[in-house]
Amino acid sequence: MDVEPVSLPLSSALSTAAGTIDRREGFLITLEEPPGIGEAMPLPGWTESLEACRDALETATSIVSDCGVEAALDDLDPTATPAARHGLDLAIADRRARVAGQSLARYLGQTPRESVPVNATVGDAPAKKTAERATAAVDAGFGTVKVKVGARSVDADVSRIQAVRDAIGPAATIRADANAAWRLSETRRAIEELATVDVSYVEQPLAADDLPGHAALRGGDVEIALDESLRATGLDAIAAADAADVLVLKPMALGGVRRTRSLALEARARGIDPVITTTVDGVVARTAAIHLAASLGIERACGLATADRLREDLAPDPAPVEEGRIAVPDGPGIGVEFE
Repeated sequence: MDVEPVSLPLSSALSTAAGTIDRREGFLITLEEPPGIGEAMPLPGWTESLEACRDALETATSIVSDCGVEAALDDLDPTATPAARHGLDLAIADRRARVAGQSLARYLGQTPRESVPVNATVGDAPAKKTAERATAAVDAGFGTVKVKVGARSVDADVSRIQAVRDAIGPAATIRADANAAWRLSETRRAIEELATVDVSYVEQPLAADDLPGHAALRGGDVEIALDESLRATGLDAIAAADAADVLVLKPMALGGVRRTRSLALEARARGIDPVITTTVDGVVARTAAIHLAASLGIERACGLATADRLREDLAPDPAPVEEGRIAVPDGPGIGVEFE
């Protein structure tokens, strides 16, 4: 098992819960004989720190030498060090898929989709710029756009989304992502107004631990999606509170593609639709997330069109966005080839 540090410059700075970053730093994990590759790309506020990820992978390397990769994976805590566990889990899954002569999507689920619908994220710019970005995305073939909200007043954000709907017309889907910035009373008011412009769902409007508040918001024309709440409270608590219509799952923050798939299937069995997104990962983890979404047969657009957030990547992208969809690589394993 080889662990190689990697650093990928972003095309523009990214605001996180721990501050603004201009690079994605992590590790490429390589298994030999037979081969497999994985990616551990911790993100402040979502996973362990870079240092904790490095330490966990160093320990895993020692365990691999003494006891094998499965023992090393069992030792990695998906809650304490999810990115490190994601990296090794993905390398193992890639290896197994290659040995089976199957794509990762087919290895995970025997009847995967050939392509995955993806959304465009148009950010939190003022109304005119947001509408222009949404128009450009729809013109490029995206059927779903996600608008960031919460940095302004509710009235201003509602006006921004109304401008987007006026610009793109009635056919495209609009989502709003509040990143836990709203209070319950203002969210109720926002949802009433957003329903008039056919917003599909609002993602994480309230604090991550406010499951009763999210439950109280459900039942109308605008669905409630939870993201941060999954890490903060767990799927059992979300389901017990009846707090979500949609669950947003980030494999890097959840300890790997196979664990994320299990969570997605369990959520679906409890009546909650899963959506797969990335944490602005490199091409290895991003392409694996595409395989994951395909294996689940997800019909909703997923947040996987993030390659343009990176100025440089680990390898050429085998799964570019075309007309709002990503075709799933059909070769053995993940399908990323290093030059």
